[in-house]
Formats: sequence, C-alpha cells, structure tokens
Amino acid sequence: MPGRYCSLVQASAPVFAPGLTAERLGALAGGSRMWVNGSVLHYYFFAGDRDASVIPVPGTAERRRVSWGGAKEQQDVVRECLAQWQGLGIGVTFTEVDDRTEAELRIGFQLGDGSWSAVGRDALRAGLHERTMNFGWDLTGPGERGTALHEIGHALGMLHEHQSPFAGIHWDDEAVYDELAGPPNFWNRDRTFHNILRKLDPDEVNGSVWDPHSIMEYAFPSGLILEPEQFRAGLNPPGTLSALDKEFVLRWYPPAGPSRPPALVPFRSAPLGLGPGEQADFTVEPPETRTYTVGTFGDSDTVVVVFEERDGEPRYLAGQDDAGTSGNATVRVRLVKGRRYFVRVRLYSSWGPGETAVMCW
Repeated sequence: MPGRYCSLVQASAPVFAPGLTAERLGALAGGSRMWVNGSVLHYYFFAGDRDASVIPVPGTAERRRVSWGGAKEQQDVVRECLAQWQGLGIGVTFTEVDDRTEAELRIGFQLGDGSWSAVGRDALRAGLHERTMNFGWDLTGPGERGTALHEIGHALGMLHEHQSPFAGIHWDDEAVYDELAGPPNFWNRDRTFHNILRKLDPDEVNGSVWDPHSIMEYAFPSGLILEPEQFRAGLNPPGTLSALDKEFVLRWYPPAGPSRPPALVPFRSAPLGLGPGEQADFTVEPPETRTYTVGTFGDSDTVVVVFEERDGEPRYLAGQDDAGTSGNATVRVRLVKGRRYFVRVRLYSSWGPGETAVMCW
C-alpha cells in the first residue's frame, strides 16, 4: 500500500531584484522563510464543526463540507511533537493559545485534505481565520507521529529532503505519477511534480548533503527510484528526527542566552557586526508613546522584526524583510511608554566598506 504524503501548497517562488550577486541570492534563498531566533510561535487548534470547508471526495466527482476540528487525542500528538522539537534546546519556543488571532500557527484536522504546512514565515501571509497547517488523517495510528514531526519541520522552515539536488535521485517519472495518482493520495501530475520530482535550488535545502534518514524525507515503495541503486527496492526513513535534522535546526535557532539584550536607544545607532546568517537582539523601552521607525543602515540584506513583551513573552508586532532590494529593512510601529519591546535583526549578507547598523527614531 503506498504511503500518504505531505502535500505542500504550491506557492510562488520568492522574486528578488535583478542583478544580485550569487552570494546575495544564495543567502536570501536559504534564509527567506526562517523565523528570527527568539520568536515565540503561538499555535491554535481548530475544534468543533464551526470552521470547515468544502473539499473533493477522493476518487469521485463529488464534494462535501468537512470540519477543520480535531479531537483531543489528535491535538495531543501535535503537542507532544512540538515539545519534542522544542526539547532540542532551540531558540524558538511554542506556546498554545485559545485565540486564533494571536496565533502564528493555526492547525486544522480536516480529513481528506491531506497533511501540509506553510513553510516558516510563509505562515504570516495567511489570513487570521485560515489554517497554516492541516492533518488529513489519524495521527494516533502506528508510525503517524512522524507526520506531525514532519509538518512542524516545515513550520520551522525546512523543505522536503528527497527534493534536494544533493540527493542524486534518478526517478522513474511515469511510475511516480502513476503511484501518486491512485489511492490514498489521488494527486494530479502538477502536485506530484511539485512535491516529489521538482528539484530545489541548492541554497534552499536543509543542508549540503542528502539525509535519507531525515524526518523531512518521504518513504517510497520499490519501483520508483532508479538511482541510487540501494534504494530501488524502496526508501524507508525511520520517521524520527535525525542527527542532521537536529544540527540544521540548531544552526538556525541556537539556544537563546539568559541575559537581557542590550538597549536600543532612540536616535542612537547600534553597529551590528554580524556575519551571514547571524542575528542581533535589542531591547527598546520607549521614552514616550508615539510612532517610531526601526531600521537598518548600510550595504546589507536584513530582516527586522519588532516584538512587544506581553505576559512575560515576546509577541510579534511588525517586521520587514528587504528581500535583496537596494533599500534597507524599515518598520514603522507605534510603541507605548511603560512597555518593553524587542528588536531582532538577522543579516543575510553584506557588501561595501561600511558596517551595518540599526537605529530606532
């Protein structure tokens, strides 16, 4: 029986300004979907029958309304898997909320809609009443814990491992299309190409080598892979977090330090001194209530995110990614006297003689 596979939504590839160097393009492709470290990702579970959508009945021409709600035993599997990722010591934390408008991750359990997730910061593009993740089958079945770990990996910014150009997989394309066209997936050729046969850009993938043991790797039956020869009889990853999965996520989200970040004082620039992929954090305690601008200066590509401290934890307030443009990342946001805010700046790449700095004014 063929496996049930994660089906990522086909999203437009990021478009960057023409004329960028290969170094800048590589840094942007590799980090554009990753959260800034220190983020608290709030998650919400749809429950009951109030939230639903109409989906096709697989293998038929019929359509039906199916709820997004999930039972507690389904939710508990996801909670346990979120805790497993966080238990690695990563600098991103997960917190459950009961208000969907407070959540960056909104999780549904619509049966028949497949299992999928927005990749990293792509979740911020979804409407506040839309799902950013769905589980389309029973997570309490044997081996299905790996499904939840896999989708959370996507939410952290990871992509499918078998689509890595470093894998060296030579597919029997038509056999793959035939396999996925039937039950239980019922995928058309476009969906199969997007989720299996399409090769990712080398700068997008989870690492510089293929990891057949990754939680982001599908299992495949025999007859689909022609090369490497040892996988002609099938590819069967264990469905757990591999050593390279852990290495990748800890590289992007290293454990946060215990000390409070230094203060970012209005009208006083703070040099960053960052290398590619590194991050600087600051605290802002505004002297007056008004609209402030927070932005970077210098020849660099950065993402700037502002959080407000509420109930002892940072809540996402606003952010901008300059996405390889000629300008710098700049955020205009209303800050209130007596409250504490955090500014996090991640550097993609820099060039030119000057140093990159950040200022609040």
